[in-house]
Amino acid sequence: MSTSESNTFAPLKNPVFRALWLSNIVSNFGGMVQGVGAAWLMTTLVESESMVALVQASTTLPIMLFALVAGALADNMDRRKVLLAAQSFMLAVSVALVLCTWLNMINAWSLLAFTFLIGCGAAFNIPSWQASVGDIVGKDVLPHAVVLNGMGFNVTRSVAPAIGGAIVAAAGALVAFAINAVSYLGLIFVVWRWRGAPPEEAAQRESLPAAIYAGLRYVSLSPHLTRIMFRSLVFGLTTIIVLALLPLIGRELLGGGPVLYGGLLCAFGAGAVGGGLGA
Repeated sequence: MSTSESNTFAPLKNPVFRALWLSNIVSNFGGMVQGVGAAWLMTTLVESESMVALVQASTTLPIMLFALVAGALADNMDRRKVLLAAQSFMLAVSVALVLCTWLNMINAWSLLAFTFLIGCGAAFNIPSWQASVGDIVGKDVLPHAVVLNGMGFNVTRSVAPAIGGAIVAAAGALVAFAINAVSYLGLIFVVWRWRGAPPEEAAQRESLPAAIYAGLRYVSLSPHLTRIMFRSLVFGLTTIIVLALLPLIGRELLGGGPVLYGGLLCAFGAGAVGGGLGA
C-alpha cells in the first residue's frame, strides 16, 4: 500500500470514527433500499408520472427547506443529541411505514408523507454528522476522513440500489422498508455510546437567526464558493429530472422491473465513484 493510500485510510484507525463510518454505511444502504422500494411501489399505486416524480421530490425537498436551520443547529447544539434525535425520528417513521404497508393502509399520498418525513430526519442528520467528523479525528487526518465519508456513500450508492431492486422484485417493498428500519439501530447504538465533544458555552453560541445570517453572509462574500454552489444548483435542477422519472424509464421505455431500476440507479453511483477517482 502506497503512502497516499495509507494516509487515506488513516482515520479508520480511530475506533470511534471507524464504528460511526461503518454504521453510517449500513444506514445509507438501508435508506437506498427504501428509496428503491418507495419509488417502485408508487408506480404500482398510480399511473401518474407526476406522482412518481414526487417520490424523489419528497426526499430532496426537506434538505432544501431545512438545510440552513440544520446547519445552524449543528454549530450551536450538542451534535450527538441532534444525531440521536434525527436517527430516532427516522426509525419511528420507518417503523410506521412498515406497519402501514403490512396492513395495506398505504396509498400514494401517505407514501409521499412518509418519504418526506424520512427526508426531514436526513436533512437534520447530515450536517451534524459531517460537522462531528472534526470532533472525532485530528486535524491532520480530517481531509482524509472527509474523503472516506464521500467514498463510503458513493460506493454504497453503486451497490445498494441493485440489491434493493432484487429485494423488491423477490419480496416486495415491505421487506425493503423493514430493512431500512433495522439499519438505523446500529447507528443509534454507536452514537448513543459515543461521547462527543462537550457543547460550547451558552455565552459563545449564536442565536439560530444569527447563525443562519452568518452562513449566508459568508457564502455571499466568497465568490469561488458562490460559483460552485450556482453550478451545483444548475446541475442538480437538470439531472434530478432523470432520477425522478427513472422508475418509469425502466418500466415503460426499457420494459424492465425493479431489478433494472436498481441497476440504473447504481450507474449514478458508479459514475460518482469514477469521477472522484479521475478528479
